[in-house]
Amino acid sequence: MRIDIMTLFPQMCESVLSESIIGRARKNNLVEIYCHNIRDYSLDKHRRVDDTPYGGGKGMVMQVQPMYDCYKAICEMTNNDNPYVIYMSPQGNVLTQQKSLEYTTYEHIILLCGHYEGVDERIIEEIVDEEVSIGDYVLTGGELPALVLTDSIVRLCEGVLSSSECFEQESHFNGLLEAPQYTRPEIWKDKKVPDVLLSGHHANIEKYRFEQSVERTMKKRPDMYKKYIKNSQDN
Repeated sequence: MRIDIMTLFPQMCESVLSESIIGRARKNNLVEIYCHNIRDYSLDKHRRVDDTPYGGGKGMVMQVQPMYDCYKAICEMTNNDNPYVIYMSPQGNVLTQQKSLEYTTYEHIILLCGHYEGVDERIIEEIVDEEVSIGDYVLTGGELPALVLTDSIVRLCEGVLSSSECFEQESHFNGLLEAPQYTRPEIWKDKKVPDVLLSGHHANIEKYRFEQSVERTMKKRPDMYKKYIKNSQDN
């Protein structure tokens, strides 16, 4: 798949996207990720991309023309007139693991990062398919949310992790939180790793982890637990 990020701070994004699992996935051509500087499409000699809002108010609003021209340039370079465009916005649908999994089926996604007081509403009406939020709070710009979304998608793509088990047993994948994990040393400050994890009995270990997942979800995220129980009963 291909992900293009429209941003005012491409280097900020590249510094994250070039590291760790995502960086290796890009080097191995498992996913294509490109960052585009919206300022490059400004018609202003000072590369200005914002202006004061009509009707008054604090702050600045990103202008529609540079964003739209950036979008059109991406469509032309990819020979794709219908990419799926996501605007990172606190007004959007809250990101979930299931949504990230759904996005892996898309061949081409464009992420639009707002800044200042947001973007001209007309760009949303013209090109955006979905608004996505990473939580009910406001950040300075859309770059961090775009990086979060990109990470959550890429790690689910085929071949990026060593096997599907790497994410199928994680929190949120099946509606439960992940069971507690341990590694060496076996005993630390008189705290011992649970015996069942040292037993080598795979069926017992799987049972233990499932029970721990249920218990942990019930205690830490009762909202998730209620949803899990309801889905279990419906199925």
